[in-house]
Amino acid sequence: MRQYDNFFLELIYHLLRLVFGPIVRLIWIKNVTGIQNIPSHGPAIIAFNHQSYFDFLCFIAICPRHIHYLSAEKFFSNIFWLPFMKVTGQIKVERHRVDHRPVNNIVLDHLNSGKLIGIFPEGTRASDKNIMLKAFTGVAKYATKAKVPIIPVGIKGSYEIMSRFDKIPKLKKNISINIGSSIKFNTYYDKTKLNKKSFRLLTDKVMNEISKLSGKFYPHSTI
Repeated sequence: MRQYDNFFLELIYHLLRLVFGPIVRLIWIKNVTGIQNIPSHGPAIIAFNHQSYFDFLCFIAICPRHIHYLSAEKFFSNIFWLPFMKVTGQIKVERHRVDHRPVNNIVLDHLNSGKLIGIFPEGTRASDKNIMLKAFTGVAKYATKAKVPIIPVGIKGSYEIMSRFDKIPKLKKNISINIGSSIKFNTYYDKTKLNKKSFRLLTDKVMNEISKLSGKFYPHSTI
């Protein structure tokens, strides 16, 4: 049954991308660089800056592979977003839940199965168009636990199209997506236990790269 479900989800995802991808690219995406940095197969984490709902929609439109995002619980209780979340296989994150082991297990299972995981380390959309929020360290924890690379992605222009304060998007061909080279924390893969400071340093390395790619300021770096 699981194999059938996976096939169904893959089919629906690619059909939606085939239909809506060209529309999104035509209306909103100005340019894309570094697409060759997305691995053609195997597991990886894609980490982005986050200023708009259009961040994940536009990346889906240009990404050659199925990507499974960690998505806030509110999308799964919204009548508009719920069908999209379900049929595209996105992962629900209950942000106020104390025990995160269920979602952690899903993410690691996906990575161990060779899938792409999309993470917005800031956790929510930034309210300032030039400054990023302080990142959570889950991106470094997943990467070292699953022994997978992180692909940093900087997105420009999505705030101007639809910020968290806007109700409807503007019709502008304004979004640039810059995909960086993979970041690998190989030397940390066999560490039995990394402390909070270590995870913060690794996360800041990722966020500094995203800052360069997005042109957004990350004032929280400890590096």
